[in-house]
Amino acid sequence: MSFSEFTQKDYEVIARSYAELKEAARKRCNGENELEVVQKAFEFANEAHKNVRRRSGEPYILHPVAVAKIVVNDIGLGYKSISAALLHDVVEDTAYNTDDIRNMFGDKIASLVEGLTKIKNVLDNQDKKNKNDGYTESLQAENFKRILLTLNDDVRVVLIKLADRLHNCRTIEYMPEYKRDKILSETMFIFVPLAHRLGLYEVKSEMENIWLRYKEPDAYNDISAKINRDISDKEKSINEFIAPIETALREAGFDFRIKKRVKTPYSIWHKMAAKQIPFEQVYDLYAVRIIFNPGPDSNESERDQCYHVFSIITGIYRYKPDRVRDWVKHPKSNGYEALHCTLMSMYGLWIEVQIRSKRMDDIAEKGIAAHWAYKQDGYIGENDSEMDKWLSKVKEILVSPDVNALELLDIIHNDLISTSIMVFTPKGEQKSIQKGATALDFAYMIHTEIGKRAIAAKVNMKLVPLSMQLKTGDQVEIITAEEQEPKKEWLDFLQTRHAKGLVMDWFRSDKARYVHEGRTLLKEKLSSIGIRFDDNVLRNLSSAMEVKNTDEFLFRFGIGYIRFDTIAELVDRRGGNTFWHFPWKGIHEERKAVADKSRSYVINAPGDGHKYVIAGCCHPIPGDPAVGFLSPGGTITVHKKTCQVAENIASKHGDWIVKLKWNTSGGGSFPVRIMLKGIDRVGLLNDITGYISLVMGVNMRRLNLNTEDGIFEGYIDMLVHDREVLDSMIDKLKSIKGIQDVMRTDI
Repeated sequence: MSFSEFTQKDYEVIARSYAELKEAARKRCNGENELEVVQKAFEFANEAHKNVRRRSGEPYILHPVAVAKIVVNDIGLGYKSISAALLHDVVEDTAYNTDDIRNMFGDKIASLVEGLTKIKNVLDNQDKKNKNDGYTESLQAENFKRILLTLNDDVRVVLIKLADRLHNCRTIEYMPEYKRDKILSETMFIFVPLAHRLGLYEVKSEMENIWLRYKEPDAYNDISAKINRDISDKEKSINEFIAPIETALREAGFDFRIKKRVKTPYSIWHKMAAKQIPFEQVYDLYAVRIIFNPGPDSNESERDQCYHVFSIITGIYRYKPDRVRDWVKHPKSNGYEALHCTLMSMYGLWIEVQIRSKRMDDIAEKGIAAHWAYKQDGYIGENDSEMDKWLSKVKEILVSPDVNALELLDIIHNDLISTSIMVFTPKGEQKSIQKGATALDFAYMIHTEIGKRAIAAKVNMKLVPLSMQLKTGDQVEIITAEEQEPKKEWLDFLQTRHAKGLVMDWFRSDKARYVHEGRTLLKEKLSSIGIRFDDNVLRNLSSAMEVKNTDEFLFRFGIGYIRFDTIAELVDRRGGNTFWHFPWKGIHEERKAVADKSRSYVINAPGDGHKYVIAGCCHPIPGDPAVGFLSPGGTITVHKKTCQVAENIASKHGDWIVKLKWNTSGGGSFPVRIMLKGIDRVGLLNDITGYISLVMGVNMRRLNLNTEDGIFEGYIDMLVHDREVLDSMIDKLKSIKGIQDVMRTDI
């Protein structure tokens, strides 16, 4: 922030921005009294932030106004939340305090502002705290815990914080690169899944696209250009696809509207990476959304009307049975309801059609805010409890005394991104459980005593072991025995945190014994890989494994919850014996000497004094957008910016990030893998290997190509100097007769 007198132009920009907010707020406010509170909040914040500017140079007040616009337009909250958004930086950045807000705006708005201020305080003080406490602290994790703890008080604080984060992402270009990487990693690791879980599709999608634009700009620009070209080519075809649907629905008496949507650059990029396919093979680029107003005189329920629409449109076009998604009967855990199907147009184009009522569409667009608004208006559907169940589960985790902030961050992240399946009890009662869950997880979900006494299960009337993973539609019966007790081996296959926690709790009654056994076994195992066991090593291992204290770490190791192969891998990744004996506490002076945020570290530059390690999880090569993490001993690990491991680290330890540049004159070769598909012919393999080795001078390390019925598919591992060489080679290989697809893939 900086200070300078506002100009007449600044005041005009502020007035225009607030006029837009006021117009949007008018539609959400019940009467002039509520609108007057919003007006009062703006005037108060405008005066408090007078002559203050952001990094971009624009008046600071434009930020809270923009956050308030997101709160009303994208999330659909009312006047108290709009006012709190306008006031959210006043207490932290000006001379006013929470009591001043309370005196002027009442308890509820003051409590919302106070919740937002607490979150901001942790963020702003993070670097200072980390310098005092060393590497064992993660203030980012503590920050997220504070954010989620506000769910216990008022979920609107989280929603306003999401709006604040979205606007910070929109203006992220004005931040230094290391700060940008930290914020984007936090955003992708927690805020994007949180927006998804709370049903805020538009907020989630925009955050994802901003993440891709800065993490992998070439891919973002390339995909965006292809989308624009594709839209212009197929616009007429899509309109002609919609026309007979409109006619048929009108004749059937439906009150409806149809919207077109195109898949976002991020979702296309993610699908290309996950399925290892080129852009041309992403078939669900386009979707058509049918939104109907349920007829007041109709005898059909909303669900039945969705099926009625489905029967009409599938009478016009052929549909793909395996692409039907019925989230009307079985809504997603974030409350999303819709009926999806994929239809074949008369031009041979597959188009996804989403069928929703007006209520379903409001919840899909505005998420939890719309969900509760409908409940308050007296609309109680059979699926309304899904969101409330999840919030209750989060609150239960938050208040658990056995979970520290770092562990909580992983638990919440995993829960946010997990998907659910539907299974049935022997009596036909439907139950929702985490995808990948076993029969034993199901037993513990039904009741602790059933889990504890379980010896086997019947899935679809067939006897199976407790470790059997369940699938949607399975009917599950648990077989118990009175003398059965939990076994340590169960921890090897249990998937849900709830079940694992209950099994661990069973063994806590004899915790001292398992701590002693864990210490003895760990000393023996560490010795076998050349690590001398002492209290410092134990503390560092506990911290690295994100366990709150050494006794808890030894207990978990003693019962087999933490496996030694995980520890051995961690030791190897962190640099062996020297690292684990390094005194983490009190290292901030050394850290200060090596972690210079103002400079760019040139990878493998001569005389740099740092050891650079290319991460084996993502194998970056020169030319890839890269991020570095500085270890206590001065080693810098280099990751691709889009690497999930890097995102995880940056989301918890943003202060470890250093800005990198590739050393273009350093030479060296880096491992990559390319995947090839095409139509086999005589001499094709010779053409491929000849070009790679003889023309490009690239060293191939492994070649795995298989042919079946005239179609070949496989990969080649090679060593290249940089991304420019790789991209040039891929373009040339695509031009070889018979090759259909060539793309870089994970090793």
